[in-house]
Amino acid sequence: MVLGKWFVASAAVAMIATFSGCSKPGTPEAPSLATTGVTDAMINAGVGNEWLTYGGGYDEQRDSPLTQISDKNVAGLGLAWFADLDTARGQEATPLMHDGVLYVTSAWSKVFAYDAKTGALKWSYDPQVPRETVVRACCDAVNRGVALYGDKVFIATLDGRLVALNQSDGKVVWSKLAVPDQESYTITGAPRVAKGLVLIGSGGAEYKARGSISAFDWMTGRKVWTFHTVPGNPADGFDQEGPNAKAMEDAAKTWGGDWWKLGGGGTVWDSITYDPQTNLVLFGTGNAEPWNPNAVDRGVGDALYTASVVAVDADTGTYRWHFQETPEDRWDFDSDAQIMLADLEIGGKKRHVALHAPKNGYFYVLDAKTGEFLNAKPFATQNWTTGIDPKTGKPTINPEARYEKTGKAFISLPGAMGAHTWQPMSMSDKTGLVYIPTNQVAQAYLAQSDWKPSAIGYQIGLDAGKTAIPADKAARAAARAMTTGALLAWDPVKQAKVWSVELKGPWNGGTLATAGNLVFQGNAASQFVAYSADKGAKLWSFPSQTGIVAAPMTYFIDGKQYVAVLAGWGGAYDLVAGAVVNKSGITRNISRLLVFKLGGTAKLPPIPPMAKQVLDPPPFVGTAEQVALGSDLYGRYCVVCHGDAAISGGLVPDLRHSGAIASADAIKAIVLGGALKHNGMVSFKDGLTPDDAEAIRQYLIKRANEDKALETTSMK
Repeated sequence: MVLGKWFVASAAVAMIATFSGCSKPGTPEAPSLATTGVTDAMINAGVGNEWLTYGGGYDEQRDSPLTQISDKNVAGLGLAWFADLDTARGQEATPLMHDGVLYVTSAWSKVFAYDAKTGALKWSYDPQVPRETVVRACCDAVNRGVALYGDKVFIATLDGRLVALNQSDGKVVWSKLAVPDQESYTITGAPRVAKGLVLIGSGGAEYKARGSISAFDWMTGRKVWTFHTVPGNPADGFDQEGPNAKAMEDAAKTWGGDWWKLGGGGTVWDSITYDPQTNLVLFGTGNAEPWNPNAVDRGVGDALYTASVVAVDADTGTYRWHFQETPEDRWDFDSDAQIMLADLEIGGKKRHVALHAPKNGYFYVLDAKTGEFLNAKPFATQNWTTGIDPKTGKPTINPEARYEKTGKAFISLPGAMGAHTWQPMSMSDKTGLVYIPTNQVAQAYLAQSDWKPSAIGYQIGLDAGKTAIPADKAARAAARAMTTGALLAWDPVKQAKVWSVELKGPWNGGTLATAGNLVFQGNAASQFVAYSADKGAKLWSFPSQTGIVAAPMTYFIDGKQYVAVLAGWGGAYDLVAGAVVNKSGITRNISRLLVFKLGGTAKLPPIPPMAKQVLDPPPFVGTAEQVALGSDLYGRYCVVCHGDAAISGGLVPDLRHSGAIASADAIKAIVLGGALKHNGMVSFKDGLTPDDAEAIRQYLIKRANEDKALETTSMK
């Protein structure tokens, strides 16, 4: 049974005592707390009329008590206002609302403040992120939102800065570099604030990065503490001073080879949850890096603290506990999906728990104070394990999934896109159910036997060229058939599906639950939909003109309830999978903020016509050796942006159609000379030679001609 989402009175008293306490000798100096504007107590109260933090409240449940919009009248929902954005990339932010102002970010880490009733723009802020930063951003130039605290707005930028702005006018108060350097790291996640500390991690586990999470003083930007998720060089004492030296020493025992030379991964790129009841910060960690363990001889050790949920003391960053969900991670099964707190009755006993549905396909219930494993069940199809130990939570890994040992390709469900990834789930206090946006996207993993690190690009150790989907009608049809998505209603106590809605494809938006017996979700098929929370009946939809991957939120102002969602297709799936397995082909990006209310009458402008691209490549005159090399190099350096088998999803140019492939000099000017650096296409001269660039060109010409022939055959 659900015991209620709000913390009991005794916990609230303990929280207040913790907030008012002084720092202990030897601990970092505690920051001052906000007493006006947005305060800790307001965030802890959860969603009310306002939406003050990314997950709605410290519990990250994304559940609203508002009932003006309900299952009885949601059919009358209409567009209240909208705002077009000037960044045609993926849009992943959840808007926040305080004191009548709606704060939202867009791609490239821009911030906008709107009048929450009318949509009038109050101010905007552009951190001027260099466009070449995108070369080290695995998954688009996205941003998931701001944090509010006191009188400030906090934005973490793609190029690794943490910036404090005035809520009133958007002026910069302070700006700090929040990552170790700007060569390997990016930030796409939304900061969280608790006890005067701004909490943020970073991304980059495929780019020689070492994961960490840091806390900054909200008033000054002073760094208060940092916790590393992977041990550093043993010669330097694992590079973790102070109270966490022992935690790093213990973690080092689970690694083999010279893991630290490439960083190790484990980046904290999304999930951060503060628990006032335990004064712990819980966060998820990313994959071990490189994915292929043989690339750095790390063996079959667990590679702590990657692919784990970790808890540290909020005041000092001192390690408290961890639970590793994917030991030996070699599949990019990040544990960075949001971590939700709840008070549930588990096994007849009242428990304060952390709920987690990461990429690997299992739904975990952990004790939030101790990290004790309570139970886990698969919420999606998975084949990387043969089961999980019911007492320890340790998975039994399918021997075939250790592809670097078998030397064969392993077709994994889920793949790196995850059974559930960053798109937030929600939990209804009314039904007790958790609403999860799930994916079914298989992926082939094949170790590259002669892989060596390079100065630029992905460092994952896979042979992506050999596993690309071929220009074969039957193969692509089979891939599309097994690539799906669903909205899943999950009972976290019974660990069982209650209902699900099958969707046209994967990579759909996060969810919002409300006390009006509603669940809202946008999807990849360009629809924003309301379902009944108890049964999953579709009650209302709105044609959004673009795919939605972000999560909605809701607020109440001047007697009206509003629902807002950021629309704009993009992110990892669009870039990497492209249109090759998308059942509806290319999903366009039209980036805008959509805000709804009952009786809303605003109209979107007509959808602009989509330019029709015709494949008209130059004839292929290269050699088989060039194509083989080009396929390998494309898989390593290009696929992350330009799509599997060179088929783009629409956000970036489809290289099969590029006029540049007709000219060897043009390709060299772009790939080696950096002629399009201003668009994010930097020079790859540190990793590629002129002969390599020509091999990639010949591969692209060959691919374009194969698909032209396939299109011609399909028309007959």
